[in-house]
Amino acid sequence: MARIRTIEPGTQSIRAHSSEVDCFYNLVDDEAGARLVHLSTFGSDHRKSSPKSSQSIQLDQQMAERLIAVLLESFPAIGASIQAPIAEPLLPIAPSSGSTLIYDQLSRELGPT
Repeated sequence: MARIRTIEPGTQSIRAHSSEVDCFYNLVDDEAGARLVHLSTFGSDHRKSSPKSSQSIQLDQQMAERLIAVLLESFPAIGASIQAPIAEPLLPIAPSSGSTLIYDQLSRELGPT
């Protein structure tokens, strides 16, 4: 759980993950007034305990720009389909393809919107 300082190519031996998680974002300002994007992921549907934030990261504008560059380099086709930035999510947020256990539990805890 930290603020991203650099985004560089890695050398780890990795493979695709077999599980999926939900991710929520918030906007927050740091002590100097700079805007940060805060991303929190929640445990997979198979998590034994109730949903809670598993990992979180924060990006300032410079790191957000770097991440966008990496994404556009990795997935060039999305460059043509980019729409206006999302200011705030439309409420209520619904899962795109059916409910997940995490989504359902968080919805109950957060209550109706």
